[in-house]
Amino acid sequence: MSTTCVYPQGPEHAFRLAKLSGYDGVEVMVTQEETTQQPEVLRELSKRYALPVLSIHAPVLLLTHFVWGRDPKVKLDRTAELAAAVGAESVVVHPPFRWQSGYAEKFLSIVREITERRGVEIAVENMFPWRAAGKNLKAYSPGWDPRVMDCDAVTLDFSHAALSGVDSLAYAKDLGHRLRHVHLCDGSGAIGEGQIFDEHLLPGHGREPVAEVLGLLAEREWNGSVVAEVNTRKAKTEHDRIDLLRETLEFARRHLGQAPRPRETSRSQRALETLLPGEGR
Repeated sequence: MSTTCVYPQGPEHAFRLAKLSGYDGVEVMVTQEETTQQPEVLRELSKRYALPVLSIHAPVLLLTHFVWGRDPKVKLDRTAELAAAVGAESVVVHPPFRWQSGYAEKFLSIVREITERRGVEIAVENMFPWRAAGKNLKAYSPGWDPRVMDCDAVTLDFSHAALSGVDSLAYAKDLGHRLRHVHLCDGSGAIGEGQIFDEHLLPGHGREPVAEVLGLLAEREWNGSVVAEVNTRKAKTEHDRIDLLRETLEFARRHLGQAPRPRETSRSQRALETLLPGEGR
């Protein structure tokens, strides 16, 4: 489960809800929240909740512009350093913005160099065109579609695929072995079809062939990570949010051909549930 599922709550909240919901591990999005940047804190949370940090998402959003300075190469290198320090196997990064010209020109060689030096896989995430005044804008360089990039590992995000008008099943087939990471979510339509924002719906609540892609990965005996990255902000209570997270997890396990797991009823699990703030069942 990605920590973005509970944003703007911090990492400890994410670890606790991931544990309560039954996930196998956590992806940490690096933000302005200092605890997302500190390996000792993340290692302690991982130990406390018995959940490994499987991946780190680089601080590439506009709202994280000043995290670890302005140099995008430094940001990516520090992300990979953090991943190695907490035992994560992979890093997720977006393609450069076109105004990051120097970084954009050397982006793919930078990704390869940092991958080799830090010993972690860097998976470039598919993005989408930006739209203004009825026109699609070139926001990313060399582009928003990693299929046409010379990179070894790619992250498929279903919500981004929906916005860009891409069929995710064809996308996964095109990528072949380069598909190494999945952001599990959904989207309802492309930019220009009434959609103007990144939805990150629960899987099965949009129009992308999410179930079919997971089935394809199961057939391939794929060994990458499927990371829930869904918007749960409309949940009125934490128990409602957990229900959404569990629904996402159960969707993934069902379509990956994994048997559902019984929910924990141990003393430690019940203790975790009592930590949910001020709510009854």
